[in-house]
Amino acid sequence: MEYVKLGNTGLEVSKFCLGCMSYGQSDTGVMKWPWTLSEQDSRPFIKSALEAGINFFDTANVYSHGESERVLGRAIRDFAKRDDVVVATKVYMPMGHGPNHKGLSRKAIFSEIDNSLERLGMDYVDLYIIHRFDYETPLEETLEALNEVVRAGKARYLGASSMYAWQLMKALGLQRATGWAPFVSMQNYYNLIYREEEREMLRLCLSEGIGVTPWSPLARGRLARPWQDEPETERAKTDAFANRLYPKSAHLDKPVVDRLIEVASARGDSPAQVALAWMLHKPGITSPIVGATKPKHLDDALKALSIKLSDEEIARLEEPYLPHEAPEGFS
Repeated sequence: MEYVKLGNTGLEVSKFCLGCMSYGQSDTGVMKWPWTLSEQDSRPFIKSALEAGINFFDTANVYSHGESERVLGRAIRDFAKRDDVVVATKVYMPMGHGPNHKGLSRKAIFSEIDNSLERLGMDYVDLYIIHRFDYETPLEETLEALNEVVRAGKARYLGASSMYAWQLMKALGLQRATGWAPFVSMQNYYNLIYREEEREMLRLCLSEGIGVTPWSPLARGRLARPWQDEPETERAKTDAFANRLYPKSAHLDKPVVDRLIEVASARGDSPAQVALAWMLHKPGITSPIVGATKPKHLDDALKALSIKLSDEEIARLEEPYLPHEAPEGFS
């Protein structure tokens, strides 16, 4: 496994992060996902990731209404030493039906960090990420509360996710002007079929020393197989958020997937391996977040580390791309 600095920090993370959204099942909460794995079925993937040298794990309070955090926390206690791993969790999404059980108010942040730590069974998280930009709370209130979370020792670093570049820069400006703990990472949606982040966000992160940890680098599996108009997986059938990601873009995405299949076949590699290798070649990318619910998912990520794409292959992969609108609910 290779390790890289997370942005301009001294923190070293593996070149892939294991995303834990699929781990843990819950019948309660605002969001219910029937495609998630039980704890018994989840633990082998966390153990295999650790054995492969992955030290970076990403979850969120909302994933299976906290069950993902519980599963990850117990697995870390059983399979690793706490100081050997980097654990990220997130805050913003609804965790209840009351008006103060969501968002980035001071009240919500203070409550949710404590709840997350209790579920994880940890004294601190390494990276505390705002899951989305909160238009209903003053940015200063959010940033000051996050700073206090860091000063209290409950989080080592702060991260942001899926927002406009101007919003991230405004936050960084306020943090620098006040001496508050800054955002050190950006977790954004980026892959071969959605490259709009190259216009502003990736350039900003390179300029400001922000680590980039893209989510869904395989576009919910669409970059791991030949194009399917209606993917047949259980997740594809029941993942409402995926329906917002891809409702009108099939005519844009299919040519990219077809080209990926061509390049991968010519190389003798799998499409997933080539798609991940392409991402690792992009400037500023720190640690893509990969999910794993089958052994081959981790295998593809590990093999991608050794794939060296030529400039010609990268140009061929990127050539069919056409502009996309930002998916609903991004910011």
